Amino acid sequence: MIDFSLSEQQKSFQKTARDFAQREIAPVALDYDKNPRFPGDIIQKAHAAGLMNLTCPTQYGGHGIGLVDSSIINEEMNAACGAISGMIGINSLACGPIVVGASHEQKLKFLLPLGQAGKTASFGLTEREAGSDAGSLKTRAKKEGDHYVLNGAKCFITNASHAALYTIFATLDPSKGTKGICGFIVPRDTAGLSIGKVEDKMGQRALNVAEILLENAIVPRENLIGNEGEGFKWAMEALDEGRVNIATVGLGIARAAFECALSYAKTRVQFGKAIGTFQALNFMLADMAAAVESARLLTWYAGSLADHHKRFSREAAQAKFYATDAAMKVSTDAVQVHGGYGYTKEFMVEKLMRDAKLTQIYEGTNQVNRVVAGGWLVR
Repeated sequence: MIDFSLSEQQKSFQKTARDFAQREIAPVALDYDKNPRFPGDIIQKAHAAGLMNLTCPTQYGGHGIGLVDSSIINEEMNAACGAISGMIGINSLACGPIVVGASHEQKLKFLLPLGQAGKTASFGLTEREAGSDAGSLKTRAKKEGDHYVLNGAKCFITNASHAALYTIFATLDPSKGTKGICGFIVPRDTAGLSIGKVEDKMGQRALNVAEILLENAIVPRENLIGNEGEGFKWAMEALDEGRVNIATVGLGIARAAFECALSYAKTRVQFGKAIGTFQALNFMLADMAAAVESARLLTWYAGSLADHHKRFSREAAQAKFYATDAAMKVSTDAVQVHGGYGYTKEFMVEKLMRDAKLTQIYEGTNQVNRVVAGGWLVR
């Protein structure tokens, strides 16, 4: 018998995250949207509250919980603000390649200090000409004695301006395609590494996104993740977990938009009745509720497979595209329920609609995630 009830521990996780999000994030979400800046104080409070590095093993400074439990936590955080929560949770993706591919010594050296200090990292895969086609990246790695020299540029990198370290992907030989790609752990103070353009975005405006420039950046041989040519594998494995996390971002945004719409529809009176009682809006609300709950179930299912050490690439891609499409649809409908008020920046639904759009694009566009899911179906 399938039981969808939460355990006492999961309820505790949920309450801790909800209380923190409503106390520390929700009250400032609109201000951070209007005046984007690094939420350093909130990140440190989240670290102190045990809300960072959720899935990183405990021996390396994390909490070692599974993807279902982390999704329960992250839904609450993202319902308050997807951008601020994205800055808090970036280590899940950024450190993912280290968790899955690095040696024990590398994990102790790089993950443990990061987790203990509450610092953040960045995942450096995307380039201007290698977005969806990540395997065609142009950043070069040249082996010279006991080190590699990296040259190239990464773009659209979350938290790039503030990261303490980066997982950077570069190719030794473009003719080898994905088999030539290596993953490297690159500390922020590496000579030749600098930050380029900081993007001015439509939504999730407190989420720092910028370029990483690499000009003869020297990386020691011991900072190579795994072996030469394995980098693309580590990136893809990290993205499987990342897609469950982004599905949770979409879920949190969708839930917040639905809750705003439902509250407004119950209290806004026209023609002598609450507008939510009119069938046209009542049906919209029913569809919104179904979308939120369906997104949650797909997300938890993908996370559950991962927690049981089963392959979950297809299910992660499905959860990602479904939950984030739901976020876009539900937030758009929430604006519609609010009418003219929903189109103003005084109401949260306007921000949620802008924030939702990014979830359909990052960590693989939803079109690419459909390619991934469909590919697994016909293997």
